[in-house]
Amino acid sequence: MLVGIRELAPEITARTAEIEAARRIPPDLVERLRSIGIFRMFVPRSEGGLELDFPAGLEVIKALARLDGSIGWIAVVAGASSLFVAASPAELYKRIYQDGPDTAICGSSQPGGTAERVSGGYRVKGRWPFASGCTHADWIGGFCIVTENGKPIPGPQGKPLLRVVALPARDWDVEDTWHAAGLKGTGSHHVTLRETLVPEANFFDLEAAPRQSGPLYQALRQWLPLLHGAFSVGLAEGMVDDLLALAHTGRQQLYAAVPMRESETFQYELGRISADLGAAQGFHEVQVAGHWRHAQSGTLNNEDLVIEGARSATWLATTCVGIADACFALAGSSAVYDTSPLQRRLRDIHVAAQHAHAQQRQYVDVGKLALRRSAEDAA
Repeated sequence: MLVGIRELAPEITARTAEIEAARRIPPDLVERLRSIGIFRMFVPRSEGGLELDFPAGLEVIKALARLDGSIGWIAVVAGASSLFVAASPAELYKRIYQDGPDTAICGSSQPGGTAERVSGGYRVKGRWPFASGCTHADWIGGFCIVTENGKPIPGPQGKPLLRVVALPARDWDVEDTWHAAGLKGTGSHHVTLRETLVPEANFFDLEAAPRQSGPLYQALRQWLPLLHGAFSVGLAEGMVDDLLALAHTGRQQLYAAVPMRESETFQYELGRISADLGAAQGFHEVQVAGHWRHAQSGTLNNEDLVIEGARSATWLATTCVGIADACFALAGSSAVYDTSPLQRRLRDIHVAAQHAHAQQRQYVDVGKLALRRSAEDAA
């Protein structure tokens, strides 16, 4: 897969402006990515998928994010979505993958719809945001609040019961709403269902016991922050690549005594950026390795690991935004033009850092975990 990505890299780099202008990944590029295997990398071998070890799949995501933020984000969605639907019943799972393991799946994890219980299924309606990749998806899913007689049914911890509805993409309406500051090519539009009767067979519960065997499929929430972290690191690596490429052109900024690459100020700042990037890469690798060990030993489904993953995703997003900001500032006025990849990556990483997995509020639970572990150690 990595060889295929390297071969595709020049074309992706040449078409970044086209991707942004279209606000989606062009269909022919989607097919190239499909042939490389991004939609099947976490699909079980029993369905013809690659069932990559999780760390290996994250290397694929990082490689694509390093080339282009929107394509990297679509790779995250491809990986996460196939892990989501692994929780679906066997009949629905077979239908989703009936045409092979390269099925493109997307969805929204926000509870944007309601599912009213009726005889034989549910009456569903709603509007879901941030459905990245919906313009090329084969199947789309959305979280629904389950209701009865118009009132939410209580679920775990007294919160409303949530279930996921999954339907072929042709059954959904896509609203053209993705006019955003960054990640423009992800096609993250709203998707809607208007009072649709959906059979019970098209619903599943994420909290159900694992339906697929193997370490990838025993839990889901523990993986999601690590996917976001891989994206952040890959995009930061690409930002540094672009800054170095600019320096190697021999560019000399206005009023500067020497070219950028000969400036000690530039060299100092580049050294600091390099250290931050190395720290981000190392932290992510350690966190991924730890989670994967738990997955292999059957102990991944642990709430503390969700918090540890959130800690890494939040810190990585903040650190990688700092790397991007520093690279953009060092590049000077040339980075402000639409033709500069630095300004595009800057926008992409700031938008990605707005995601729920990267919000600073995650540190509250991280602090609580640290206090609890300290008290347990002292007992």
